[in-house]
This record gives sequence, C-alpha cells and structure tokens, in this order.
Amino acid sequence: MKLNTPRWWYDRERRHAPMTRMLLKPLSWVWAAATARRIARAEPVDPGAAVISVGNLTVGGSGKTPVAREALRLLHEAGVSAHALSRGYGGRLKGPVRVDPAVHSAADVGDEPLMLALGGPAWIARDRVAGARAAAEAGAEVVVLDDAHQNPALKKSLSLVVVDGETRDGEWPFGDGGVFPSGPMREPLRAGLARADAVVLLMPADAPAPDPELLAAFGALPVFVARLVPAAPPPRGPLLGFAGIAKPWKVERALDAAGAELVDFAPFPDHAAFRDSDLAFLVDRAGRSHAQLITTEKDWFRLPPEWRARVVSWPVRARFDDEGGFQALLLRAVRCAG
Repeated sequence: MKLNTPRWWYDRERRHAPMTRMLLKPLSWVWAAATARRIARAEPVDPGAAVISVGNLTVGGSGKTPVAREALRLLHEAGVSAHALSRGYGGRLKGPVRVDPAVHSAADVGDEPLMLALGGPAWIARDRVAGARAAAEAGAEVVVLDDAHQNPALKKSLSLVVVDGETRDGEWPFGDGGVFPSGPMREPLRAGLARADAVVLLMPADAPAPDPELLAAFGALPVFVARLVPAAPPPRGPLLGFAGIAKPWKVERALDAAGAELVDFAPFPDHAAFRDSDLAFLVDRAGRSHAQLITTEKDWFRLPPEWRARVVSWPVRARFDDEGGFQALLLRAVRCAG
C-alpha cells in the first residue's frame, strides 16, 4: 500500500489525532468485516507443495521480506527445494512469472520479489494458487509466501506472523488496536493471531530483550526473536539517507546505530517510484554537505538504472536468536505437509 504511514497510528494512548481516529472508525468497521467475511468463505487449495506463509497483522513496515529471505536461506541450507512467491506489488506483470533479476525490473515484478530472487527461485503471481502451482511444477517442495496472512486462497502448512518488536519512544506495533484506516491493523489482533502458528518478533540489531508486555499479547503462541543486522557497515564519510518504506524513520535510526555519519535523511512514501526530479533534489542536498547518497536495498532496486551507480545500497538481514529452533519449525512444517 503506497502511503505516508501516519506515526499517530502507533500511539496506543490516543494522544494524537483523536478526531481523525473517530471520523475514520466507521471505515475501519467496514474493512474488518470485509476481511473476516473473505477469510471465512474461502476454500483453501493444496498446490502440491508445502506452503509457509510469512505475513503480518499491520499495514506495512513489519519486516516480512527479510524474514522470508532468511526462511528461504535456512530451508536451502537444509537441502529443501524452496521457492518464494509474492504478489509482485508495484509491478506490471500479473504472472505467474519466475523472477530473473538480470531481466526483470521493479517496474515489471516489484522490488521485494527482486530481493527474494537473489537467494533462489522466486515467482510473482496476482493469483496465488496459480503461482504456487507453477512453483510446485518447477520442483518446489515448499513455497514461501511473502505477505499472505490475510490471503486464504492456499492451504498453509505454517503461518508465521511478523511483528515489529520495537516499542521505544511511546510507539506500539499495534497502536490502540485500531483497524485501517483509523489504525495500522489489517484485522483485529485476536482474529489474526488465531490463524497463526508462531510469531516472529523483529528487533533492531542493538535492541535489548523484547518488551514483556508485548510478548504477553501473543498468549501461548511460540515467539522467535529475529534481529535486523546490516550485511555490511555503512561507508565512511558524510551520508545523506533516503527511504520509501512504510516506516522510513526506522532506517534513519538503524543508520545512526550502525555508526553512519548521517548529515540528513529524506523520507518518501512506501513503494515510492523515484522520479528524476526527486533524485536531482537529493543530489543537490547531498552536494551541499559533500555527502554520498545511501538507501535501503529495497529502494535501490526501484531506482532508474542510470542512477544506481550514484547511490549506495545498504542491505540488512534478519538473523534469529534461536536459529536452530526456527529452522526446525520450518522443517517440521515441510515434513508434515509431505
């Protein structure tokens, strides 16, 4: 969903935008009811392979794609033929199409599928059933769905819910529990957790132990803590950062925590298509401080090819505190589906 994520969504004390919340509440009831009805009426299809869903309960910004990439890596490491499947948001192709980073651009298949394809076979398909069947026919033992917790089309062997575990500065990953558009939730918390098999709590690399109050919200569900770790340190010297993701302020925090000499930071809407005028503006701002432009790997894939050499890509990876336990969970799901 392409939008500037309102920070008041994550204020569970309702100190900000109370009138806006109240005015949007009726739309939230409609959204929640439509989601519940669609899920209840679905008849999930077995595509001929195990299906591991990596989704979330909020509108963007939880870190689904890094978790999906790590799940794929651990499956491949165990000798399992695992393929990624994404809707291909932001791309023009409907699929099913196997993603080839040497051929496809973000305008073709979206930015996240290109990231997933760096680690192994990846597909995009607006029709998830058709996409999963195509992957199974191509030899996939397991299909890892990126962002499909509210999509009931496929029979799931394992449903993982990724939750942003950062609760500092008064932010709470579920806000006051309000459903979109009066809050960040795609559906009520209890309804979403009822369909989950486990929770992945995604934390910054330097964060302390998870908030006990947040852990209590998940009841008896198993919780696996993962941390976003830079694949490499940021380059030395002055840097001007920018990002077009759901929570761009978290990129700024992460760069600061990694020791970057950040002179400025520019947020853009989620999945922003960077225009030449946007990039010329950034270059001008960077030039005033003799700074290098730096952005996320996801944003870098959406840059026009002629601009990529002028911008540093700063990739991050999800790494689990209990990697062995998480890998065992994935392998159990594959065995049980077989």
